[in-house]
Amino acid sequence: MRFEKAYLPYGVGWSTPFCRWQGSYAHLNAIPFAAEVAARALAARGIDPCVIDALVLGMTVPQKHGFYGGPWLAGLIGAPAATGPVISQACATGARVLASAALEVEAGGRQAVLAVACDRTSNGPHLYYPNPQGPGGKGDPEDWVWDNFGHDPFAKNGMLDTAERLAKEQGYGREEQEQITLLRYRQYADALAQDGAFLKRFMLLPLEVKDASGRKVVGTVAGDEGVPTTTAEGLAKLRPVKEGGTVTPGTQTRPADGNCGCLVTSRGRAKEWGRDRFEVQLLAYAEARTETGTMPRASAPAARAALADAGVALANVAAIKLHNPFAVGDLHFCRDLGLAPEQVNNFGSSLVWGHPQGPTGLRLVLELVEELALRGGGIGLMSGCAAGDSAAAVVVSVRTA
Repeated sequence: MRFEKAYLPYGVGWSTPFCRWQGSYAHLNAIPFAAEVAARALAARGIDPCVIDALVLGMTVPQKHGFYGGPWLAGLIGAPAATGPVISQACATGARVLASAALEVEAGGRQAVLAVACDRTSNGPHLYYPNPQGPGGKGDPEDWVWDNFGHDPFAKNGMLDTAERLAKEQGYGREEQEQITLLRYRQYADALAQDGAFLKRFMLLPLEVKDASGRKVVGTVAGDEGVPTTTAEGLAKLRPVKEGGTVTPGTQTRPADGNCGCLVTSRGRAKEWGRDRFEVQLLAYAEARTETGTMPRASAPAARAALADAGVALANVAAIKLHNPFAVGDLHFCRDLGLAPEQVNNFGSSLVWGHPQGPTGLRLVLELVEELALRGGGIGLMSGCAAGDSAAAVVVSVRTA
């Protein structure tokens, strides 16, 4: 789908640091935590939450009282008249949240839509589904996070299996996967340079973490938590996760917790609220689905579809971000589109800083905007695979106003 009227006020996007699974955010309900962060970010940018017309909330892991999702978050940030849906589209959630907010603006009825994505993979719910026809009426249990990571009910495989299948079919060996992983960690080191100057362009740092009641500060997070020290020697010592496989714990991402958000507005509001001299426009959003059981393959066709909708040639794209839960998917994306690995994921990616699912794609878009701003403008592409052998992609333009 192509957009004509949807803009992001430059400098009004934000993200928490992402924290490792069972780390500093593990005790927090994702919705009030996201509301607290959004309220802080809006206040810092001098924007009254009451101007928000609507919101779109992205979340893939159920939280207590999540039934009230959007209206609850809106009330907590001080926008009690706003409401909107909750979107859950696995790893494509962040991109879809942006697209849904943009459609609200495109339709002409909204001037300012809050787009927020949050997830807490830590301490995911243990569910029990009643089954009157089970033996003795016994129900069916499910560990929401763990069981769904490990089993696609349609493809009959786990996410790791899709990476191993693609590696085998395309001949991506372990050494190649480790090489591109090391590159991604070197790129992330650029984001940490000069006391994290790049991350501070959009990330709320330092971030105080409160207890579950929201009253007492129990810690401070100064950056992404849980990013491992990664070396060629260290990667070589790791054993494949599956016997006879090529994917190791070092060449795949990790579950994480966090949230991020932005405003999607009309061009006039973007000029009014934006910082500096940049104008950020959403150009297109597209989805793709690939052959059953080959999830990492889907990112490239989604990218092509988004670029076609935007009317942009790949050669004219200045910066590219990829959600790369597996290094093998990163390799395939670059090969499929004819890109050098160095052209993709400057300043890091989800392979490095972790994967809270819902907000992952939105953080990548925020990073993409900042990379383009550092370049003085240009067109950017974000793409990433998602559960169900699917993918979503977003095209943005950053130019001097």
